[in-house]
Amino acid sequence: MEVLQSHRAEMISIAVALVAILGGSAYYYYLTKKPKGSHGGRLAWVQQGQMGMTSRVTLGDAEFKAKDKGVMLHSICIFSIIDVCHNIGCLDPENFKEFKLVKRTELSHNVAKFRFSLPTPTSVLGLPIGQHMSCRGKDNLGDDVIKPYTPTTLDSDIGFFELVIKMYPQGRMSHHFREMREGDYLAVKGPKGRFKYQPNQVRAFGMLAGGTGITPMFQVTSAILENPNDKTIIHLIYANVTDEDILLKEELDNLASSFPNRFSVYYVLNQPPEGWNGGVGFVTKEMIQTFCPAPAPDIQILRCGPPPMNKAMAANLDNLGYAPQMQFQF
Repeated sequence: MEVLQSHRAEMISIAVALVAILGGSAYYYYLTKKPKGSHGGRLAWVQQGQMGMTSRVTLGDAEFKAKDKGVMLHSICIFSIIDVCHNIGCLDPENFKEFKLVKRTELSHNVAKFRFSLPTPTSVLGLPIGQHMSCRGKDNLGDDVIKPYTPTTLDSDIGFFELVIKMYPQGRMSHHFREMREGDYLAVKGPKGRFKYQPNQVRAFGMLAGGTGITPMFQVTSAILENPNDKTIIHLIYANVTDEDILLKEELDNLASSFPNRFSVYYVLNQPPEGWNGGVGFVTKEMIQTFCPAPAPDIQILRCGPPPMNKAMAANLDNLGYAPQMQFQF
């Protein structure tokens, strides 16, 4: 009996050592061989057959195939270790942490994209899909101000995160971002938010966004569309005052072009330019009926915009028969 137990312990030790070696090798290969310009560092998907069948693991652009049991174990190691390493986020829900601004890109006269570096090139922010974080800065009087923001990047964007910020003339946090220069630091705390998303939790989303309320919608949309196993369909109505106020328009149009059967966007302007072929005025019940999924147990309508818009959209949705569980406001 003692001999059997000793043999069993020895075999377990060998197995653990093999898993560590194979997993470490896979992680090193991933870090050193990841193609430049790849969008993500997250494991995209795993497909494993029966014993002796082909097994395939895709990490960003790197692909592994195997037909024997041993390399299938290797594939499983890749999945486990990469998933663990990349889900250790940098955020702290209780304490502010500072992140360095490494690139500022002006998108218009009052909109800029801010890229902040994470501690290492392989770090992830650790922000769940659809949640936000608190950012702390100084207003024009030097007083502290805290405001929630949603990054436009995901945890598949490793080593950095980005914020697209519209800077209002009288905005207290807008002043802080307006004054920020590359090399400055931003204090951030999170994650925060009530939205919990799992792939395929609904058949379809309707999204009602206004102004900077597009950022959580863009984050959720990007996460859904980059996941080949998520079949959720998304219908977005995005309202602004003028065409110059439309944030992330190029990115949204690219998504609509790349995923025509899964994502659509309908723009609404209060002051449209000549020749405008989108919606005009405010978002109406008729627009929601036309461009959003009808009330059903397997759909949800998300809304995020200025308070008057959120109040009006809630009334429209109630009048159209959307039950409370079919609605969510960021």
